[in-house]
Amino acid sequence: MSNSPQSSLGGARFSHVIGVGGIGTGTLIELDGDETLGRTESRMGRLLEARDYCKLHIVEHYIAVLLGEPDGNFCRVMAVGNVGRDDAGIALMREMADAGIDLGNVRVEPNCKTLFSVSFLYPDKSGGNITIKNSAAGELDQTQLEKCRRELEAAGPRAIALCLPEVPLEARIEFLRIATECGSFRIASFATGEMDAVRSLNLLSQVDLLAINRDEAASLGALKVQGNEKLAALDACLQVATLANPHIRLIVSAGAEGVDVFDQGAWSHHAAVPTEVVSSAGAGDALLGGVIAGIVQGLPLIRRTYEHKSQHTSESAIDLGLLVAAFSLTSTHTIHPGFTTQALRRFAALKSCSLAGEDPSQLYAASTSLKESTADSRHDSGKP
Repeated sequence: MSNSPQSSLGGARFSHVIGVGGIGTGTLIELDGDETLGRTESRMGRLLEARDYCKLHIVEHYIAVLLGEPDGNFCRVMAVGNVGRDDAGIALMREMADAGIDLGNVRVEPNCKTLFSVSFLYPDKSGGNITIKNSAAGELDQTQLEKCRRELEAAGPRAIALCLPEVPLEARIEFLRIATECGSFRIASFATGEMDAVRSLNLLSQVDLLAINRDEAASLGALKVQGNEKLAALDACLQVATLANPHIRLIVSAGAEGVDVFDQGAWSHHAAVPTEVVSSAGAGDALLGGVIAGIVQGLPLIRRTYEHKSQHTSESAIDLGLLVAAFSLTSTHTIHPGFTTQALRRFAALKSCSLAGEDPSQLYAASTSLKESTADSRHDSGKP
């Protein structure tokens, strides 16, 4: 079976999104002061009345809700992971099922606690998180991965294999290997602290679309960015990524500054949708959820023309992702409890000026030439 991705995402249709990653809950703390938290620093903060969730749940929630309306293009959204046999795990599985996520490959671990994280926010609404390692999420094993192989094999190139952090890297490596053998379209994210392993193990040779933030991009490129050195981070990231896989697509998010996308040999910049920010926690995951939902529906990753064709319609997967991310910013929770397709349409109508055609001047050629990979990237760009 061919394991090559589609050479162009526009018009592609997918029947399955099968995701591996963390399923858990957490708490949010708003820190006092804008200064970056120091290594040995103690600081006061305010506990927020907000519900926090982990990456796989957030991303797949937005995908499942966006694809939930019957339109003749049914896509099965499946989670692969573990929760503990505790109140948090039971509640999370109920919420995921209510959103339309298939939990057939989620296992309840009787002797482990559900994954838990602490997210912290600075006054400007940027921030980060700390996630525990010794949780049910760490019990993801080969049996579960082999079980989801059957789904990936049956769907073939119509499956998206979604590989996200907060579960052991070894399990994600195996999942990418299985997805590659099954011919899936492979979408992945990695944490900053994992980038050394990503480079040394050549993991990007098995990734079609990499979604990371700017700090993670700099880490992938083994670059210590001082201040706002955007182009340096993008260039370093691109060199590593395209050496591993000349056909890879990149999404690099930067909060209020928007998103940079590398696709078909060029970078393009896409501005964030202006909105009043309540909390930025979970916005990057909402962005990815919207992008994947757009890809499933056959939207191109980015627009290649600049005419404003439809006032309230997203014309690309990135357009949709940016709109979903902006909507998520209006809630204290990392999954907006009021998110529905109808609510998103109303939000889009209010923000229609932000969905106008992008400025052609924002397209800029890659600042580094693409290098031919010496490794077997397992791609055939001629596949329709």
